Parts: sequence; structure tokens; C-alpha cells
Amino acid sequence: MTGAGGEVGHGLIGRLAAAGRPVVTIDVQPLSSGLAAGVAAEYTGSILDGALLDEVFRTHRVEAVFHLAALLSTSAERDPQQAHRVNVDGTLALLERARQAGASTETTVRFLFPSTIAVYGLPSLAVKDEAGRVAEDAFTTPTTMYGCNKLYCEHLGRYYARHYRQGAGHGAVPALDFRGLRFPGLISADTVPTGGTSDYAPEMIHAAARGEAYACFVGPETRLPFMAMPDAIEALLRLEQAPASVLSRTVYNVSAFSASADDCAREVRVAFPGAVITWAPDARRQGIVDTWPADVDDAAARTDWGFAPAFDFARTFQEYLRPAVAARYAGRA
Repeated sequence: MTGAGGEVGHGLIGRLAAAGRPVVTIDVQPLSSGLAAGVAAEYTGSILDGALLDEVFRTHRVEAVFHLAALLSTSAERDPQQAHRVNVDGTLALLERARQAGASTETTVRFLFPSTIAVYGLPSLAVKDEAGRVAEDAFTTPTTMYGCNKLYCEHLGRYYARHYRQGAGHGAVPALDFRGLRFPGLISADTVPTGGTSDYAPEMIHAAARGEAYACFVGPETRLPFMAMPDAIEALLRLEQAPASVLSRTVYNVSAFSASADDCAREVRVAFPGAVITWAPDARRQGIVDTWPADVDDAAARTDWGFAPAFDFARTFQEYLRPAVAARYAGRA
């Protein structure tokens, strides 16, 4: 698991450890003691370090890769060259080593890749409103380096899965089984947001729980699809375990609900009546969000491998976020 110390890694490590699956992690920072307790081996370093990757794949028999490491949208716009190195070069290096691992052991290594709604690029707000729920193959013209990186890596994954096979004739099997999820905005109660352009929703409630005013960097009418972190973890694990025979796509949309920034602010004010939320749209970040769909069509995921989110908009705020975030900052507000 790369990027194991991030938002998704926090939940995923626990689920895998509880299932008795040994987890080997790579992250640029040491894991917290709580996370480290759930892993079989921890490596601190960059996915751009080829020697480190070689050591990991040489030392461990890798059956699955959860490639979570990435430079997110806002950070990627600040340094697009570094974003390309991390998001593309790092992914290519992992794909190649996973492919080699599958070939050397005559098995198929599963490669789980979290992608993003940033791969979409709707040309105007009018088109966004008219488009409604956007399917996987529509409007894939990203406007950010992060979106470009992720879309290209989806294609790289398809290439590796289809091009590198072992065996002969009809008995040939892939050395690597690439599966991607295009996540919407992810909302976590366990970690503080770190640089995502859709992070205004979780930032609101974390600020309110700390007793701090929050100036939202998008306007109140801005609408995006979202998902609570437990549903994101469940989706990754369910897709990883799905038989290849049921999959009609390499990359799937997933989402739980669509909400405006004002919808989120109202829920935060219900949870924390003293919350102070104002609107201070940042032109650059607002411009990025305006090119992303207001909602996505995830019918393929629901049909093929039974994706079914447990947390709708109300449950996400009232049952998942409110108690956990309040407990996190107890006594500080």
C-alpha cells in the first residue's frame, strides 16, 4: 500500500489487518504508532525511489497493490512538474514492478488505483447543469494536471492489463489485473483534509468542531458528488475481491450523494450551532470545481460488483461525521 498514511490508508489498513491480510506500506512519512501496529512491514520513502520499490517487491510476495500515493489537485497545480513525477512516473514504476512480480510467480497481481472526478472537464456551468449524472466515458477532458495525470494512469493500467499476459492461446492470463475507482469528494472523520479541491466539505466541520470560523473557497451554489470514507474503503475492497468475469470496465465511477456547498454548511450549523461559515470563493479553485460534474453515473459499479454505499447525505453528517469529529476536538471549541 503506497501513501498509507493518508486519508484512505487510515481506514484501509484497519480493514485489511482485521481480515488477517499482511500489509506492507510505503509512505514519505513514518506512520503513526496506531497505524504502524496494523502493518506487517513499513517502508519510509518515496515511490520515485526505484531501489526502495525493488527492495519491497524482492522481499515480499505481493498479491495486491493499493496505490494510494498522489499529489492532490490543489498541490499539483502549484507544482505541476512534481505532480507529474509523483502521479505518473510513480504509478508507472509500480505497474512495471507489479507486472514483473506477477510474471515471476506465474500469478496475477491485482492493482487497485484510486482515480478521481478530476478526470472530467465540463466546458461551462450551463453544460454541467445540463449534463446531470456523468458516465465514465463522457467529458474526459481534464483541466488540471492532477486530472491529466490520473486519466493517463487509467490508460496505462489498461495497457498493462491487456498487453502483458502469461501462458499461450486461450489459456493466457494477465500478469497484472488493473482496477480503478473514480472517487468523488471523500469526507473523513478520522483525518484532517490536506490539499484536495473538494475538501471544503470536511474542512467546514473540522473547523466548526475546533471552534474556528471557516471561509469557504467555493461559492454556496457549488455542487459536487461526495462519499463518506467508510463507503470508499468498502468500495475498494469490494472491487478488489470481485471476480474478473463480472467486470465490464477497467475503471468505475462511484458516489453516494450530490450536495451543494450550502447544503453542507447547513448540516454543519445543525451539528455545531455556533459554527461561523462565510463564503470567500478563490477564483482558481472555483474554476477547477466548476469543470467537475455535479454528479456521476455509477450504475456500472452497482450492477457489476454490487456497489451500494451505506451513508447518504444525512447519515454522513449526522451519524458518521458529527460524533467522531466532536470527540476528536472535545474541549477545544
